Amino acid sequence: MATVLMDELVQTDYGQFDLVWTEAGGFDGDPDRFFDGQSNGLVGAADPNGVYVVLARRSGGSPVRVVLHDVEPDLPGPDYDDIVEVSTTVPEDGEPQWSSWAGETGGDLPGLAPGSYRLRVSARGRDAGADGEFADEPVDEYLIELWPAGVAPDTILRVTSQNAAYWHAVWGGRR
Repeated sequence: MATVLMDELVQTDYGQFDLVWTEAGGFDGDPDRFFDGQSNGLVGAADPNGVYVVLARRSGGSPVRVVLHDVEPDLPGPDYDDIVEVSTTVPEDGEPQWSSWAGETGGDLPGLAPGSYRLRVSARGRDAGADGEFADEPVDEYLIELWPAGVAPDTILRVTSQNAAYWHAVWGGRR
């Protein structure tokens, strides 16, 4: 069974999108805090207070959909250019929320219970997003899927955009 926790056009700056478990969560400008020990540079899950997702579009709106599954879902089709998986744990006292840069937009993630999850981010249009900062319409799109699972290393499952390759080289694999 799949439950949609969030499905919105996220307005952000600096390409910042956070899944926040506690008040101390949210990207603070320190990539080492989120990407320590990881091989990928798109989804920072090293901080126990939440997960940082690097959106390609620096400013503007990007559709983001967050879906909770009972079991691991099938990989999305080839229309998704870039796919990364990480592990995260929502603490017992966590209050799951999502947020963009400086809290410009945000909301609750109802139904996301405490526990250990695998989190997959699938993106399409990252290169267009990186080039389309001033586009009038959305040019990049993100699907974030979670399901109960034990902790495992982060995994880069697909890289076809130049933008994802750049972030993997800059923030991933060098720690």
